[in-house]
Amino acid sequence: MIGKTVTVIVDRPLGSYHPKHKDLYYPVNYGYIEGVMALDGEEPDTYILGVDKPVETFVGKVIAIIHRENDVEDKWIVVPKHLSFTKEEILKQVHFQKQYFKITVVT
Repeated sequence: MIGKTVTVIVDRPLGSYHPKHKDLYYPVNYGYIEGVMALDGEEPDTYILGVDKPVETFVGKVIAIIHRENDVEDKWIVVPKHLSFTKEEILKQVHFQKQYFKITVVT
């Protein structure tokens, strides 16, 4: 999937809070890829990096996949086609949520 262009449906826009964990603030847009199934039987959850305003949908390229080592759920990293981020930059931007899990970033 890395390098592929995808469309993300955003259900937690930048500036919103998690629907169940009200103290979890989203500093990035977060959504899913419609029509693709991940290992957990759900559409893959996706972080959109490099976009500094809330969006409803976004077309970009997959630059990384975050594997949760203690779960079957992976997260995709999608960015504007002209951008890229290092593993360290990705980890910094998703730390707000990934700090609670043991993860590996694959680029």
